[in-house]
Amino acid sequence: MESHREFGRAVPVQISVLSGNHLRGSRTDSCLSFVRVEFNGCVLGDSQKLDVPVDKDVVYNFTCSFECSEVAHTLDDVAHKPVILTVFEILPKEKKQKEEKTTVLGQAVVDLLPLLRGQCSFSSTVLLHAVPGSPADVAVHEDGVKSTLDVTVNVPEPLLSDAQRSDSNVLMVTVETAYSVPDVWNPASTPPSHYVAALQMPVSATKEQVLLFSSGVLKMGGEKEPVPRPKKWPLGSLLAPGAEVIEGLYIDAEPTDTDHGDLTDIEDKDFRADAECNQKRVSWDSARRCFIDAGGVACLSRRIAECRLWPVEIMKAIQTAPTKGGKTRQGEDEVQISFHGVVYMDLVPLLYPGVRRIHGVYRIYPFYESDLLNKTQRTYSVLKECSRTPGALGRNRANSSVNSLKAFQSRTVENQRGNDVSKKPDSQGKCAQTDSVSGLEPQVNTEGQMYADSRSYIIIEIAVEKPLAPKRPPEELAKRVMELVPPRPPLPRRPAGAERAVQEYQSQIASVAAQVLDQYQQLFGGAFLPGGKPLDPVLQEQRKNQLLGELNFSGKYFAFKEQMKYSVVRIVREKMLRTEAFSDPEQLQAFLSQLYVFLVDEMHAALNKTLSVDSQDAHQEPVLSCAQLKHFAREAELNTDYQLAAQYYQECLIRERSEPSHWCDYGAFHMLTADHLKAEECFQQALSIEQTHIPSLLMCGVLSEMNGRYEDAETFFERATCVEPNNVVAWALFGIFCQTQEKFIEAEMAFREANKQLNAFLQNESASRPEITSETQSGQKKDRKDESSETLAGNTEETGGDTDEDDAVHEEDRPQNSQESKQEVQQQIPPNSVQTTIYMETVWFLLQNYALQMAQRALALELLSPDRGTISSYHLALAKLHLLRGEHDSAEASLKEALTDNFQNPDIWALWGHLHYEEGDYAQAQSCYERTLDSVLDASDTHSIYLRLGSIYLQKGEYEKAKSVFLRACKRSPSCLTWLRLGIACYRLEDLTEAEEALTEANALHNRNPEVWGYLSLVCLRTGRKLEAEQSYKYAIKMKLQEESLLEEIHELQSRVGFGNPSF
Repeated sequence: MESHREFGRAVPVQISVLSGNHLRGSRTDSCLSFVRVEFNGCVLGDSQKLDVPVDKDVVYNFTCSFECSEVAHTLDDVAHKPVILTVFEILPKEKKQKEEKTTVLGQAVVDLLPLLRGQCSFSSTVLLHAVPGSPADVAVHEDGVKSTLDVTVNVPEPLLSDAQRSDSNVLMVTVETAYSVPDVWNPASTPPSHYVAALQMPVSATKEQVLLFSSGVLKMGGEKEPVPRPKKWPLGSLLAPGAEVIEGLYIDAEPTDTDHGDLTDIEDKDFRADAECNQKRVSWDSARRCFIDAGGVACLSRRIAECRLWPVEIMKAIQTAPTKGGKTRQGEDEVQISFHGVVYMDLVPLLYPGVRRIHGVYRIYPFYESDLLNKTQRTYSVLKECSRTPGALGRNRANSSVNSLKAFQSRTVENQRGNDVSKKPDSQGKCAQTDSVSGLEPQVNTEGQMYADSRSYIIIEIAVEKPLAPKRPPEELAKRVMELVPPRPPLPRRPAGAERAVQEYQSQIASVAAQVLDQYQQLFGGAFLPGGKPLDPVLQEQRKNQLLGELNFSGKYFAFKEQMKYSVVRIVREKMLRTEAFSDPEQLQAFLSQLYVFLVDEMHAALNKTLSVDSQDAHQEPVLSCAQLKHFAREAELNTDYQLAAQYYQECLIRERSEPSHWCDYGAFHMLTADHLKAEECFQQALSIEQTHIPSLLMCGVLSEMNGRYEDAETFFERATCVEPNNVVAWALFGIFCQTQEKFIEAEMAFREANKQLNAFLQNESASRPEITSETQSGQKKDRKDESSETLAGNTEETGGDTDEDDAVHEEDRPQNSQESKQEVQQQIPPNSVQTTIYMETVWFLLQNYALQMAQRALALELLSPDRGTISSYHLALAKLHLLRGEHDSAEASLKEALTDNFQNPDIWALWGHLHYEEGDYAQAQSCYERTLDSVLDASDTHSIYLRLGSIYLQKGEYEKAKSVFLRACKRSPSCLTWLRLGIACYRLEDLTEAEEALTEANALHNRNPEVWGYLSLVCLRTGRKLEAEQSYKYAIKMKLQEESLLEEIHELQSRVGFGNPSF
């Protein structure tokens, strides 16, 4: 196959040591040295011995090579093993000394990873790490000059073809530190122990590699591990300290909220802080790379998807010398496994699109093979198999686990295929376990249980060079959205043709006039003083002649003519459409007369604009802002007057057609009326104006999913997460969509990211919230809820007229004792008492945009979520969903459940009042509304409560109460309806002056309301104003007043006073 290189033809890797810089030996004048090159446990060669003065560089020019093949030095060896360069000094011979003595000056390492990235050659200057006590080490301390080696690496052809490089991957496992290890561990214990961690990784479709970390060092507590600290090669100890460091790779401090695995909750922070500072720990800080070919990448992804947990085994290994009658081989130690533990890493995040790294904190559990089988579907222990391989767990070996575990690999592959492998009994005494997983464990892993008792945990990082699941780049998503909804930015209107020619002529007139005025002021500046007397005609004529003479004498007159010439030519061509010469003199004279008249008229128009004080008309702002219009539209929606609501939305669009939030609101209105096709057009129009408008992106995704265009929906949702990565609702909606499409890994990633962003937002909000005093507490609960929902949903739309700016005014209307009681209760409420989840934030966004089907799915996920919020919030949202669908019985049942959990929530009582109001039970609705307004906390929407409660009072004839309610509504969020009903209440109370003022305000906000004109006619009839009464009545009839009772009242009053109806 093309994707697999045939290693029958091995590729030679050539390593050249060019020179050594600043080498210091034992002699002060010169240094006799040579370089030894090693790779993968094999000595590739020694350079020639050179004696060079210490002030000059040693030019070795030594070249050696090894063959990279499938047999000897594999691609995996190239990935995780460096080339080791050791510089030896040859000491002077002493008397009677037959052989030369050598000493190691230092060691350097060369990373061969660039060869796996397609490079055929690279050069590097590597640091020579001095051996302690050597002359080089002394020189570093004295002079501060460090020795280096210049090295080049070459291959005749790339080790990997382009296809192999694109399909393969390089995985790196970093085992950092295990904290809170058992207290019985002692660094001074005998026999000496070392600490091992091991795991398996597939490197091909049929082969697995054991990644062994055997250089753990037990440390006592007392201080935290330094950060950043370098990662080390998994080589064991080298001769020169520092040579085991991987250049450029460091372990940095990680934020707690980015950690995967266990012990990531807020309540675990204190335990981790204490353990990482004061408790014993075992430090590895080793990184092991692993080359995985295309088959191995597919196998790894499949294994993670089938069983998300990946075992990492940990043990304390004790080296014991063999006894005379022992069965161990000569020259080797017997390894005893103790404190056998296991970590179950969740590697599913590696399958998240675009993820290349997971950094996790994982609990260490006692090892049991039955648990291993149940959780990971593995039937054997990696460490047990390693312990049976001679020398596999040797600590101070430069070779890593590959060569020592080849025999083991063949057996593990057979085990993966289901072959039976005979196993020997475990050598442990205290935690002996059978290798059969079909039955119960005969003994408890007593030593391993100490991990659980100590709450031991280990920090591990796994990174891949390329994501296992590629993610579409933001540029591709933006291009795809642009294809689905082409951007249509409004082009600014620019004059062209004849209009442009006229404008250019007028601008030239204004320019020349300004210059002439400057010249005039230079000559006669005193005449333009404010309050000066007008000049007599004779003096004016003198000044005119003097000015013309000055212009002719200075040459400015001819300059002005040249300046005007081009604009006049353009008018002739563009406006008069004359481009050819005249043959008839009469036609020429007629044309010149016409042109002269036109130019003089345009000159006068230009001069009037330039010189007139009143020429610049002040730009009059519209009486109503777009925020007020949207408020009126939502009020009309509340009264089911959808035609009027549509008019308000359309007026917003006429004023600011290029504002995407207006189109988004209009689309939400069409969602309410179930006109999904028109709604999608509005959301797409918003996107065509602003391609990054988050609410429109999300709603386009929702509608695409509803219409079965799943690929388009995924594009919209994913694009929203790229535009605003901190948007909770975008991530949650993306997760809900992926879960519906059975893309469970992508859904898990989206929900995890949404929770992360929500927690970060809540923490920032709690940290930035100022201390609340008794003067500022009132109404702040509602403010926090509104601000949180807007921020989390990423909604940039205007909030409309029902804002919280008038909260203080609203509170002034309440009795003082009610105000004080509210402050006392709010002082007892903790800042974070209102719990929320990603699903509830999504539900409120969807309900706001009337996407009921998707809102129902989000509510279902909230019900199943282990981290669900308050019961009352869930049932409140569910009741609102049922109410929007007209399912009154289900809504009532949900509201009862909500009240059972939170009897004081004003939003529940308000929604219950709306339910009774829609059912026609006005007495119960009045009771619920009054309880809501009497609550110590504000409801999230009081405008609808004021409107409906005041209407009930009007129906019952309780006009004083109605007047009070509508006054509060007019102060908080005025509208035509609030002023109208306030005027009605005042009229019924015989307060005609206040009634007329209120009705006038209502008429100013909406002059096409027939009921307003009808009551204005009544007021004028009562006050004896015939003309105004007739005009108001005509407008009421013209606007098609439909209320029969009001018409009868007007006609009765007209007949009684004898005027007001012009038809009689």
